[in-house]
Amino acid sequence: MAKDKSLSASNRKSFADTARLDSQLRRLRSQAMRLTRLTTAMSPGLTAIAAAPTVAVYDCKSGQTLPGSPISNPAKAQDGTAKQVFNETTSVATFYSKVFGRNSIDGSGMTLLSSIHYGVSYNNAFWNGAQMTYGDGDGEIFIDFSKGNDVIGHELTHGVTQHSLQLDYVDEAGGLNESLSDCFGSMFRQWEAKQDVNQADWLIGSDIIGPTGVDRGYTCLRDMANPDAQHCLAPQPTQYSQFEPGMDPHSSSGIPNLAFYTICKAVGGNSWDKVGQIWYNVLTGSGAKPQMTMKEFADRTRAAAGQLYPGDTALGGNVDAGWKHVGL
Repeated sequence: MAKDKSLSASNRKSFADTARLDSQLRRLRSQAMRLTRLTTAMSPGLTAIAAAPTVAVYDCKSGQTLPGSPISNPAKAQDGTAKQVFNETTSVATFYSKVFGRNSIDGSGMTLLSSIHYGVSYNNAFWNGAQMTYGDGDGEIFIDFSKGNDVIGHELTHGVTQHSLQLDYVDEAGGLNESLSDCFGSMFRQWEAKQDVNQADWLIGSDIIGPTGVDRGYTCLRDMANPDAQHCLAPQPTQYSQFEPGMDPHSSSGIPNLAFYTICKAVGGNSWDKVGQIWYNVLTGSGAKPQMTMKEFADRTRAAAGQLYPGDTALGGNVDAGWKHVGL
């Protein structure tokens, strides 16, 4: 987008600036992951710091100093973005608690801190290893990133991964890292809307596409049901044979995304019931596995299906078939 001359100069600059920032922010998140890995290994065990997480929202006021200025009562703020972020972050915490029995991102009641209005025309939202941050978008390709509840669920799940499987952000582990965020972000969106697997649209980021993006035919960032579709702003590979070392995690995640979708559709019902429980079991019950491959993850879900639902042979068959569908 930064090199697309059909966009305005200001729009191209916003993408170029975002790309430069994101390069450094991903390094910050990777360092936070390494620190979490070290402290987890040194700790005799986690003690819950709260029965449920506190949700705090700060306003960067178009600056880039984090966390920004505290918003005293975000649930009743005049600022719609503040209220949206507070409500949806609280809802994500409820989702993880009610569906998976998890107390916040770290499982121990960690405060969920978010900053809004980050930068000028910043085209992203991110988990930096310690908190959430939301840009307002450029108003053309993207609008306010907090408008996507699946985006919020996606980014907060990066925090869950940091405090569980601790996947690196390169190669196959990077693709799995992104895919897990898409899977749980999509499940969260479906859970909020009370949608089963047939009612869901399986799109990621459909609510943050701006008017120029819509005019160009984009309906979403990614489509878990059809990862290589041209209506996606970032089409992805659908087969493991297409994976290449060094591939951007936002691309390679299409492979496990399609497997997850295929399995959910075959099983039916709610995505977060059986299939979601299998994914969560592997995410949080396997210990740290920073360099896990897609084949390892697939095999662990096969094993988890049998362990969690030993009498459901059809479920195990659907999990196996879903992975084989993408070459795993």
